[in-house]
Amino acid sequence: MKKQTAASPADAGALLAGGNPQIPKGHGDAPVQAYIAALTGWKRDVVRRLDALVVEAVPEVRKAVKYNSPLYGMDGETWFLGVHVMTRYVKVAFFNGKSLEPMPPVDSRTAHARYLHVSEQEPLDEAAFVAWVKAASEMPGERM
Repeated sequence: MKKQTAASPADAGALLAGGNPQIPKGHGDAPVQAYIAALTGWKRDVVRRLDALVVEAVPEVRKAVKYNSPLYGMDGETWFLGVHVMTRYVKVAFFNGKSLEPMPPVDSRTAHARYLHVSEQEPLDEAAFVAWVKAASEMPGERM
């Protein structure tokens, strides 16, 4: 099976539950930008800002789209952060979030993850997000 390396907005499929776009998996910035372009309204603005902040905080970050979600990592094979759009919020998953100090606010059923939810009513605390991104990027990533 050939590994896809790029996607364009034209590759975007239908919006799934919660407004999450169905994007072909791929590595690099292009599939992440296709994911963002396929979003609508305030969710597009939030995810675009999250993406920009991650790149500003960790310029050498590697990106991919897997499981209809943008992933961010350091080596292109393991990931420290993922983004997924839900109906009322954007879910930011810190895969080793329970090791962050302070921990992101939302607990997870998985052993190590913690979440941050961003909505129209609860805007992003950019300073806290950037601090978590920098710290998470220095931890071992999750293989997916």
